Amino acid sequence: MAVVLDLIKNDPRPPRHPEKAHRPDQAAQPKKPDWIRVKAPGSKAWTETQKIVREHGLVTVCEEAGCPNIGECWEKRHATFMIMGDTCTRACAFCNVRTGLPDALDTGEPEKIADSVAKLGLHHVVITSVDRDDLADGGAMHFARTIAAIRRASPGTTVEILTPDFLRKDGALEIVVEARPDVFNHNLETVPSKYLTVRPGARYFHSVRLLQRVKELDPSIFTKSGIMVGLGEERNEVLQLMDDLRSADVDFLTIGQYLQPSKKHHAVMRFVPPDEFKGYETTAYAKGFLLVSATPLTRSSHHAGEDFAKLQAARNAKLSPVLSA
Repeated sequence: MAVVLDLIKNDPRPPRHPEKAHRPDQAAQPKKPDWIRVKAPGSKAWTETQKIVREHGLVTVCEEAGCPNIGECWEKRHATFMIMGDTCTRACAFCNVRTGLPDALDTGEPEKIADSVAKLGLHHVVITSVDRDDLADGGAMHFARTIAAIRRASPGTTVEILTPDFLRKDGALEIVVEARPDVFNHNLETVPSKYLTVRPGARYFHSVRLLQRVKELDPSIFTKSGIMVGLGEERNEVLQLMDDLRSADVDFLTIGQYLQPSKKHHAVMRFVPPDEFKGYETTAYAKGFLLVSATPLTRSSHHAGEDFAKLQAARNAKLSPVLSA
């Protein structure tokens, strides 16, 4: 996985997480239970997907974030593309993406992404990015150009985006919404009481308001958000977060187990058992979400294509009684 790069001797690049390099190691995390283990990647289809990604010089969050589902997803020729480079201007305590000063934008990247989507034959694609606080619009126009390029190269492909928060970037959200992605995802990541230690560069209620604003601008766009558990949050805090998202009319909630990328990252406080995830799922549906995915290995982009079809079906089912009345 990408984190191994930090262990290579004479690697000319700076440390992957320079802001964490001098921090003491976190206490040993609990032993991973059986339900969190996955099969190592390496199938023929996985190799073919990797080849297309490499040939186009693309970055995927699958690799950069050390996603445990990379073997399953790449075997199905699904990849979540990460635009605007591999270096983030934020330094969240949970994240394995490289931090530092990013390079200039690659103006040809939208077309490279679109070409790869067409070659992979994707029916549904997820596009995410690093935070680019160094850019005046936070990278909003780059998102819009990427969406447009995919639509030109692969008109039948539905597009899901997972964006940063565009904090203090006036007008940025409007640029992205105007490009009309099919799904707009922005993750809250954790409950508000944990933001100072887990997501210090972000603001919880700004993120909730961002999702609410998407619906105000274009109600036809599905909205989605996700959190990790096992960071020390309390159950009642997760339930309140659900209420906050429903107040913002968010359609889809994902909940997964936090996994520590390295000893310098935030510790895993607890491995949440599958029955608690099932309880969260049941409660979230009762609160009105169209779709909920809550399992230890749930990640924002896992099964995104299948989930999009379920979202459409759930919306149609909800609208049917209204239309027939």
